[in-house]
Amino acid sequence: MKLEEEINQAVFKNEYQKVQINVLVTSAWINQNTNKALKKFNISWQQFNILRILRGRHPEPASVKLLAERMIDKMSNASRLVEKLKLKNLVERKACPEDRRKVDILITEEGLALIEEASAIIEQQGKDLEKNLSKEEATLLSNLLDKMRD
Repeated sequence: MKLEEEINQAVFKNEYQKVQINVLVTSAWINQNTNKALKKFNISWQQFNILRILRGRHPEPASVKLLAERMIDKMSNASRLVEKLKLKNLVERKACPEDRRKVDILITEEGLALIEEASAIIEQQGKDLEKNLSKEEATLLSNLLDKMRD
């Protein structure tokens, strides 16, 4: 659907305003679809992001600082997200043996199983983009988004 139809706005100040709004609308659309897919797992996309980072480091632990640095949503409170995942038995917190002031975060077996299943669903969403974008278009869009953030 065209942006103009999506937000019921026919005129924009200029193409730069239009692209900025389009990126925001598209981001919200992706977030809504991702949250909908993750609902059955009782996790948010930010929690999903934490679990993916931990799975990538497994069996090595991560610090809350490392998680915060690697998260997609830099405004998320990594400590709060870890605590919520801990209550769901998806991660565990352990005192670091080298520095007792530091806390190591590890993904549990239950967390690994959940992230595998949830990742398959999220990856399918990415494959669904193939219906609307060619590989070349996806590469171009990704490069343009990278350029936009420079």
